[in-house]
Amino acid sequence: MKSSVTNNYKTIYNGVILLLTIAFIMYGFKTNLFSSQLVIESFLKRFGILAPFVLVLIQAFQVVFPILPGGIGLLVGVLIFGPLQGFIYNYIGICIGSIMAFLLSKKYGTYLIEKLFSNKLKDKYKSWTSNKNFEKLFTIAIFMPVAPDDFLCYLAGTSSMKLSRFSTIIFLGKPLAIAAYTFGLSFGFNQLISLIH
Repeated sequence: MKSSVTNNYKTIYNGVILLLTIAFIMYGFKTNLFSSQLVIESFLKRFGILAPFVLVLIQAFQVVFPILPGGIGLLVGVLIFGPLQGFIYNYIGICIGSIMAFLLSKKYGTYLIEKLFSNKLKDKYKSWTSNKNFEKLFTIAIFMPVAPDDFLCYLAGTSSMKLSRFSTIIFLGKPLAIAAYTFGLSFGFNQLISLIH
């Protein structure tokens, strides 16, 4: 009986999360939230002191549902909070999203990969999980700023990699790539402003 009640609560909880996610996706497409840096910036500023929390959620969301270019969120973090705080919030959000993507892939297997990613990307990395050096390849890729991190997190979930190992690689590997993007975007944006003025 207790197990049945628990399962009912889990079903309701999962249903609510799914509905909220769908509502946010619909809102995002309707307002161009997923394609415009200015719209995201305006959206975040409305939350005042909660803006950092919302940025973390957006960054986690864009890993799990890779419809928003990650660079947009990184740039918004820099512009609103500055390079250091922007880096911290981006890092937290991306790490949370990466772990969520890994766990979702562990549960649902290759189904999500088939639905979320292009055939070109899947074909390029399809041999990785059968490679005995997958963990090494994954670790190196996560350290690289240009790797398709969202896809690789889902791919890792279909391998035999343990959550503890995956989390360690993400926590240690993400700072370098995020810092490269964050401080690179900050420098580029400042250079652009100085050229305009």
